[in-house]
Amino acid sequence: NRCTYCSIPNIRGKFRSRPMDELINEAKELAEMGIKELIVIGQDTTAYGIDLYGKYELATLLRRLAKETEIKWLRILYCYPDKITDELLNEFKTNEKLLKYIDIPIQHISDRVLKRMNRRGDRESLTALINKLRARIPDITIRTTFIVGFPGETYEEFLDTVSLVKEVKYGSMFTFIYSKRKGTKAAGFPDEITKEEKTKWFMELLEVQEEIVKANK
Repeated sequence: NRCTYCSIPNIRGKFRSRPMDELINEAKELAEMGIKELIVIGQDTTAYGIDLYGKYELATLLRRLAKETEIKWLRILYCYPDKITDELLNEFKTNEKLLKYIDIPIQHISDRVLKRMNRRGDRESLTALINKLRARIPDITIRTTFIVGFPGETYEEFLDTVSLVKEVKYGSMFTFIYSKRKGTKAAGFPDEITKEEKTKWFMELLEVQEEIVKANK
């Protein structure tokens, strides 16, 4: 997806799906070793299969892992919101091995900041997805990730993120202070925010999430 802050594509190259049979066989070997939980993850897990099969095949992979292996629990991480299909949602409802837990990294919610990050989506589509997830799978835990202090971000745009966190009430949240990564486009962006300011915003967002976690206990 070539997010402007991310160096992973520079390190690992273009997105490549591993053949499904290969993954099934590896899962069987892990199960024979006594592994109980299998975490399925990629640079963009929800894009799995598009390069090999011409369509998103994550739901099919999860279905086969459940039926063809002795793995007890399946957990998926790093799901792009625009690729969470109805087929995948149905898998959460019907696949008894698939944990009711989904990781949807957002990074930010301001349209302007998202464009500078080269990420798709907006607040309206995201909240619609969250509502859809909770309507279909009421007991699902939603995890997310945010970046604080992206170059050029204003405090008002940071507060957009705070308001989203208060609205959605994520079950789990990881927050990172933006730092330059050599070779990324964002490393050359102007209007870098001071470390002191980024840290202040970071702590403010953590306090909001801590209150949400306390209230959910």
